[in-house]
Amino acid sequence: MSRVCGETGHLGVQQQDAMSSTILLVDDEQDIVETLRYSLEREGYNTLSARSGAAAMSYLGQSHTPDLVLLDWMLPDMSGTEVCRNLRMVERTRRIPVIMVSARSEEIDRVVGFELGADDYVTKPFSVRELLLRIKAILRRRAADTASASEDAHFDRLRVDFEGHQVWIDEQRVALTALEFRLLATLIARRGRVQTRDMLLNDVWGVQVDVTTRTVDTHVQRLRKKLGDAGNYIETLRGVGYRFLVPDGGSSSGE
Repeated sequence: MSRVCGETGHLGVQQQDAMSSTILLVDDEQDIVETLRYSLEREGYNTLSARSGAAAMSYLGQSHTPDLVLLDWMLPDMSGTEVCRNLRMVERTRRIPVIMVSARSEEIDRVVGFELGADDYVTKPFSVRELLLRIKAILRRRAADTASASEDAHFDRLRVDFEGHQVWIDEQRVALTALEFRLLATLIARRGRVQTRDMLLNDVWGVQVDVTTRTVDTHVQRLRKKLGDAGNYIETLRGVGYRFLVPDGGSSSGE
């Protein structure tokens, strides 16, 4: 039985948003795939589909990779989480946005999805219209990140390679999840400016109706712990939010 709710309506995605953007649909439920394919192509996107994890990995191994992957958790041959993990381990695919789609709605399941590198998490049954809005937001954010992150940034002992999605403390590479990196990059891009929890939820997590502001606090704490002393660059403004602020003379980024 299909677990897709509602009709899309026409969202009017501008041609430059959808032009040349290819979405890979990974789901073994053919009715869901056909519904999403129709809705996406109506909005101007190109689509590919895979009914198994192995078929998805085959697409991802080709020269022209998709711009975004809609990935079902439950696949006949392997879990979507395994596909996501493999995708994030390969240089040429690790920056492809992934929206995990699952009937599993517990908080721990969403946390696992995000920790493995998913950019968004949608539970079944879902609204096609909302899903299209999430796709549009993620692709726009990715385009903005790509345009603005062309150089390394240096802050005393902290070095960030935006294009390569890598972070070092001194010469030691710090392993961050995709979500932790996006959180850090957002704070750095707006350094000196206070970011409320709601702003970070909207800009880092995207349209997430089932994620609370407490999630922001949890991820900031984890990020600070991984950054060690450099975690002190992320200031807490009690009752307001967070700000990335480096002591005078601590920044040598190419601005």
